[in-house]
Amino acid sequence: QVQLVESGGGLVQAGGSLRLSCEASGRTASSYAMGWFRQAPGKEREFVAAISWSGRSTYYSDSVKGRFTISREDAKNTVYLQMNSLKPEDTAVYYCAAGLNAGTKDTLYHYWGQGTQVTVSS
Repeated sequence: QVQLVESGGGLVQAGGSLRLSCEASGRTASSYAMGWFRQAPGKEREFVAAISWSGRSTYYSDSVKGRFTISREDAKNTVYLQMNSLKPEDTAVYYCAAGLNAGTKDTLYHYWGQGTQVTVSS
Protein backbone atom coordinates (compact mmCIF):
# COMPACT_ATOMS: atom_id res chain seq x y z
CA GLN A 1 0.00 0.00 0.00
CA VAL A 2 1.11 3.54 -0.77
CA GLN A 3 -0.56 6.61 0.66
CA LEU A 4 -0.19 9.91 -1.18
CA VAL A 5 -0.76 13.40 0.20
CA GLU A 6 -0.59 16.46 -2.04
CA SER A 7 0.11 19.99 -0.88
CA GLY A 8 1.08 23.36 -2.29
CA GLY A 9 -2.04 24.31 -4.18
CA GLY A 10 -3.59 27.74 -3.94
CA LEU A 11 -4.61 30.89 -5.73
CA VAL A 12 -2.12 32.60 -8.01
CA GLN A 13 -2.27 35.25 -10.72
CA ALA A 14 -1.62 34.40 -14.34
CA GLY A 15 2.09 34.32 -15.02
CA GLY A 16 2.87 33.26 -11.48
CA SER A 17 4.34 30.05 -10.09
CA LEU A 18 3.42 27.32 -7.66
CA ARG A 19 5.18 24.18 -6.50
CA LEU A 20 3.07 21.15 -5.69
CA SER A 21 4.39 18.42 -3.44
CA CYS A 22 3.27 14.83 -3.10
CA GLU A 23 4.52 12.91 -0.10
CA ALA A 24 4.32 9.16 -0.34
CA SER A 25 4.27 6.79 2.58
CA GLY A 26 4.63 3.06 2.47
CA ARG A 27 7.33 0.48 2.50
CA THR A 28 8.33 0.71 -1.16
CA ALA A 29 7.18 4.20 -2.11
CA SER A 30 10.51 5.16 -3.70
CA SER A 31 10.28 2.27 -6.17
CA TYR A 32 7.13 3.59 -7.85
CA ALA A 33 6.75 5.74 -10.92
CA MET A 34 4.86 8.91 -10.10
CA GLY A 35 2.47 11.03 -12.09
CA TRP A 36 0.47 14.21 -11.85
CA PHE A 37 -3.00 14.52 -13.33
CA ARG A 38 -5.56 17.30 -13.17
CA GLN A 39 -9.28 17.69 -13.49
CA ALA A 40 -11.03 20.96 -14.21
CA PRO A 41 -14.75 21.46 -13.50
CA GLY A 42 -16.87 19.74 -16.11
CA LYS A 43 -13.87 18.13 -17.77
CA GLU A 44 -12.27 14.71 -17.72
CA ARG A 45 -9.13 14.04 -15.76
CA GLU A 46 -6.05 14.63 -17.88
CA PHE A 47 -2.40 13.72 -17.70
CA VAL A 48 0.06 16.46 -16.75
CA ALA A 49 3.47 14.94 -16.03
CA ALA A 50 5.16 11.72 -14.93
CA ILE A 51 8.54 10.53 -13.74
CA SER A 52 10.00 7.03 -13.72
CA TRP A 53 10.99 5.32 -10.48
CA SER A 54 14.65 6.04 -11.26
CA GLY A 55 14.00 9.67 -12.12
CA ARG A 56 15.77 9.25 -15.44
CA SER A 57 12.66 9.55 -17.59
CA THR A 58 10.08 12.28 -17.52
CA TYR A 59 6.92 12.85 -19.54
CA TYR A 60 4.81 15.95 -20.06
CA SER A 61 1.59 16.84 -21.77
CA ASP A 62 1.94 19.27 -24.65
CA SER A 63 -0.07 21.85 -22.74
CA VAL A 64 2.49 22.12 -19.92
CA LYS A 65 5.76 21.25 -21.65
CA GLY A 66 8.30 23.97 -21.08
CA ARG A 67 6.35 25.46 -18.18
CA PHE A 68 6.09 22.60 -15.65
CA THR A 69 8.85 20.43 -14.24
CA ILE A 70 8.41 17.16 -12.38
CA SER A 71 11.11 15.92 -10.02
CA ARG A 72 11.50 13.49 -7.15
CA GLU A 73 13.45 13.42 -3.92
CA ASP A 74 13.46 9.83 -2.77
CA ALA A 75 15.17 10.62 0.53
CA LYS A 76 11.97 12.47 1.42
CA ASN A 77 9.61 10.16 -0.51
CA THR A 78 8.37 13.28 -2.25
CA VAL A 79 7.57 14.22 -5.83
CA TYR A 80 7.32 17.83 -6.91
CA LEU A 81 5.58 19.65 -9.72
CA GLN A 82 7.08 23.07 -10.32
CA MET A 83 4.56 25.12 -12.29
CA ASN A 84 5.72 28.34 -13.92
CA SER A 85 4.02 30.80 -16.26
CA LEU A 86 0.65 29.65 -15.03
CA LYS A 87 -2.44 30.31 -17.13
CA PRO A 88 -6.12 30.45 -16.18
CA GLU A 89 -6.62 27.21 -18.11
CA ASP A 90 -4.30 25.48 -15.63
CA THR A 91 -7.02 25.87 -13.00
CA ALA A 92 -7.95 22.40 -11.77
CA VAL A 93 -7.67 19.93 -8.94
CA TYR A 94 -4.25 18.33 -9.23
CA TYR A 95 -3.81 14.69 -8.27
CA CYS A 96 -0.67 12.75 -7.53
CA ALA A 97 -0.55 9.08 -8.52
CA ALA A 98 1.83 6.13 -8.10
CA GLY A 99 2.25 3.11 -10.32
CA LEU A 100 4.71 0.51 -11.51
CA ASN A 101 5.39 2.22 -14.83
CA ALA A 102 5.45 5.87 -15.81
CA GLY A 103 3.25 6.99 -18.66
CA THR A 104 0.39 9.18 -19.74
CA LYS A 105 -2.54 6.83 -19.11
CA ASP A 106 -4.25 6.99 -15.74
CA THR A 107 -4.78 3.22 -15.83
CA LEU A 108 -1.03 2.79 -15.20
CA TYR A 109 -1.40 4.19 -11.70
CA HIS A 110 -2.69 2.18 -8.76
CA TYR A 111 -2.62 4.72 -5.94
CA TRP A 112 -4.05 8.23 -5.92
CA GLY A 113 -3.99 11.19 -3.59
CA GLN A 114 -6.97 13.31 -2.60
CA GLY A 115 -5.96 16.24 -4.77
CA THR A 116 -5.04 19.86 -4.25
CA GLN A 117 -6.81 22.84 -5.81
CA VAL A 118 -4.90 25.19 -8.09
CA THR A 119 -6.68 28.36 -9.19
CA VAL A 120 -5.10 30.78 -11.63
CA SER A 121 -6.77 34.17 -11.93
CA SER A 122 -6.56 36.30 -15.06
